[in-house]
Amino acid sequence: MNEQFLRLLERAEQVLARVEAILPLPSGAFAQPDWAASIAFRYRKRSSGQGLIEPVRHVGRMQLDDLKEIEPQKDKILRNTEQFVRGLPANNVLLTGARGTGKSSLIRACLHAYADQGLRLIEVDKSDLVDLPDIVEVVAQRPEKFIIFCDDLSFEDGEGGYKALKSILDGSVAAATPNVVIYVTSNRRHLLPEHMKDNLSYTTSEDGEIHPGEVVEEKISLSERFGLWVSFYPFSQDEYLSIAAQWLRSFGVGEADIAKAQPEALVWALERGSRSGRVAYQFARDYAGRHGA
Repeated sequence: MNEQFLRLLERAEQVLARVEAILPLPSGAFAQPDWAASIAFRYRKRSSGQGLIEPVRHVGRMQLDDLKEIEPQKDKILRNTEQFVRGLPANNVLLTGARGTGKSSLIRACLHAYADQGLRLIEVDKSDLVDLPDIVEVVAQRPEKFIIFCDDLSFEDGEGGYKALKSILDGSVAAATPNVVIYVTSNRRHLLPEHMKDNLSYTTSEDGEIHPGEVVEEKISLSERFGLWVSFYPFSQDEYLSIAAQWLRSFGVGEADIAKAQPEALVWALERGSRSGRVAYQFARDYAGRHGA
């Protein structure tokens, strides 16, 4: 009888746990994650609409030395991140430019470089940026330093997250939280689509002064709230081959084989229509796998 009762009690606890997982928390409450479980976290929405900050159990490894041919960009991000970790003034950062050139990889590498000094990262999808003020409020009293990271961000006209991000960057009545910075990557400098028709709102006065139209002003107002802009550019052929060689070395390919692999690396890039760092990494994985490195 006792065993049956214990089994029944155990099943009841399991059912309650499942019910709690789908029920919204009380108004104003926010589930705290296990901050010791990881150095990186994701913000996710339950089916009930309640937000959760979940630890990333397997964080992709990326070292600063793995990233080649972006030294000026690396220096800027490292300097800003180190200032932030040390408690000095630091800027929110917008990383823009060519795809596959190392924008998000650089942020991950900075996380690993400064994780032992208390740096943490919370990845937030564009669709969840409307909850950004709540996320900042949750971590405001934590001793760690948090990068709120949104990858490959761009907005269409009228999306809700646009206003939330503008407000949290600069303009909200609430003061900025000193243990939070926002790092965003995008292929668009101004994060919004720009159309030729927007220029129709520009007018010229009799004395020749140009008055920007309100549409254009709105579209550049978000990007201007990032204190640091870091631009990435397409790689030349030599830069691409240098990056491919670095990744081949990381997979254990010898120098003689790296030299022999150059023609294949160029054909690989031609077939992909890009000489990006991402394409170089994908080639190196393929080559090392085929040759048993």
